[in-house]
Amino acid sequence: MKLLNYTSRYFAWLLFFVLTGWAVIFYFQMLDEIYDSMDDGLENQKMLVIDNLRDLDSVRLKSDFRDGYYTLNSISEYSAKGFKDTYRDTLMYMKNEKDYEPVRLLESVFKKDEKYYKVKVITSMVEEDDLIEDLLFSIIWLYVGLILSIIILNNLILKKVWNPFYNLIDDLGNFKIERDSEIQLQESRIEEFNMLNENIENLINKSVRSYRSQKQFIENASHELQTPLAISINKLELLLEEDDLQEQQATRIVSVIENLERLSRFNQSLSLLSKIENKQFPEVEIVDINHLTHRILESFDDFLRHKKIKIELNEIEQLQFSINPDLAQILLTNLIKNAIIHNSDSGSIEISISNNKWEITNPGEIAIKAKDLFSRFQSVQDNSQSSGLGLAISKAIADVYNIHISYNFDNRHVFSLNFPLHN
Repeated sequence: MKLLNYTSRYFAWLLFFVLTGWAVIFYFQMLDEIYDSMDDGLENQKMLVIDNLRDLDSVRLKSDFRDGYYTLNSISEYSAKGFKDTYRDTLMYMKNEKDYEPVRLLESVFKKDEKYYKVKVITSMVEEDDLIEDLLFSIIWLYVGLILSIIILNNLILKKVWNPFYNLIDDLGNFKIERDSEIQLQESRIEEFNMLNENIENLINKSVRSYRSQKQFIENASHELQTPLAISINKLELLLEEDDLQEQQATRIVSVIENLERLSRFNQSLSLLSKIENKQFPEVEIVDINHLTHRILESFDDFLRHKKIKIELNEIEQLQFSINPDLAQILLTNLIKNAIIHNSDSGSIEISISNNKWEITNPGEIAIKAKDLFSRFQSVQDNSQSSGLGLAISKAIADVYNIHISYNFDNRHVFSLNFPLHN
């Protein structure tokens, strides 16, 4: 959810509770003011009625409201003593409405010619249910209007205020440290945005310096290590060609050469893995995975014949994917090589290719933990010809291009590459 919509949601809830509380308070205050106004009117009508009756020579009693807005009844002195004016709500049948409607009634007592009379005065009042309904609709329209105003404010006015922030997010999303790209930070009149820009710029510069330093160190270390290794191997090979060399000495020299060659392969693999993780292979193109698989199998043809391993290639559909071609070859080569090396003589390998999946299987008796399988240096003890980084390199390549690499065991070792549908 976007920040503006996120804040709007909280504003909406806040306004809901504020307006609800305000509506309740406003309702009771308005109701109290209505009653005060009606009671004042009734008090005035009572006084007018009493003054008018006192001016008359004779008082005519009225027992109902049929011909006016008041009634007049005679009461005893005992009933009149201690009587106080009372206001109350009641219902009265209204001919125009043909229904009972609420009215406000005032009862009072006065004395004339040594006689006591009770007078009742009425006035129409607002129906509370109608008042509540009108107030409810008014609050709803007010709430909707405020929410629309906030949305318009957010999307037309505040959005411009937040433009530097969104531009910064876009720039960070497009920033690629391995491509030496730069971020053009925009100046803003808002102090917090300028502080954010300054901190991000410092962080990016620090990250770029660290990345370049690490990249240069790995390249230098790999180069400097590879040269003495090659020289040492060459000198030992020349030493093996000497005629006066004893068999035991030759065996030891061969062992040293093998270890040095293994160290050389390890150095190259580690350098490659570091470059992959640092995304130093930005060039991509559409690679035909079917055709690439054929080429790799042809390169292993002699090795397969030597181990008498049968290959079954099942091409269900064509698979094409946008990837660096060198990394694609390394990815498939490592998986095919792994299936060949960890296979018995006269064994078999099955490869199937569909529109978004590449899968290779080979015989096996013991399942391997997937989390260990793709870790570094897991195969060093199993095969002296391996650097222990082959499957780790394959996993690193797959992660760079969002390819899901997985392993499972069902009487055979199964490695699967699930390519994203949209690439």
